[in-house]
Amino acid sequence: MTSTSRYQAADIWESQGSLGVINLAQPLHTLKHEHRVIERALHALNGVCVRLEWGDPVPHEALSELVDFIGAFADAFHHGKEEAYLFPALDNRGIPRDAGPLEALERQHEIERYLTGKMRSAVEKYREVDPASRSQFVEAASRYVDHLTAHMEAEEAILFRLAEEVFEESDLAALAQAFRQAEGQLSPRTKEDFEKLADELEEKWAL
Repeated sequence: MTSTSRYQAADIWESQGSLGVINLAQPLHTLKHEHRVIERALHALNGVCVRLEWGDPVPHEALSELVDFIGAFADAFHHGKEEAYLFPALDNRGIPRDAGPLEALERQHEIERYLTGKMRSAVEKYREVDPASRSQFVEAASRYVDHLTAHMEAEEAILFRLAEEVFEESDLAALAQAFRQAEGQLSPRTKEDFEKLADELEEKWAL
């Protein structure tokens, strides 16, 4: 099956009919779409950092909301599906998880979790009006934005292209099913909830 034929119906998100007509490109399309949602939150995060650097008042609730979104969606919801289902499926197709791009990407996930923790710590200090908390948050958040942006670019340029080459129809169908089942377990929020929140955050804080 060619990459072109796999992606002819890439915009179909849900199965159709009682038997379920599965769009085989759906799992990779889903991950790419989630990257676009994450980017909206990163735009908001950048805007907050600029305001903090200017000395503008930013409520600590706004910082908490952004960091909570990152933890719930970018890490638990999005990275959670990659680590639990995409990476093992690629490993089964001969792309080892303990070497090469998969090992590097998983290490990057850990760096992003570390930076999320640094942001959470800075938010707590900001809540307590610690004068150093502004610069600490900006430093961690700026590193996070740069790191995650490069990470998503690498996934789309390298990992997802490898997946297109090695996956069979059965792999894509199994991933699509696993993603649908996992999403309800990874978060009480739906994809639509996350998208709406990302839109709101971007509209309110992005510059």
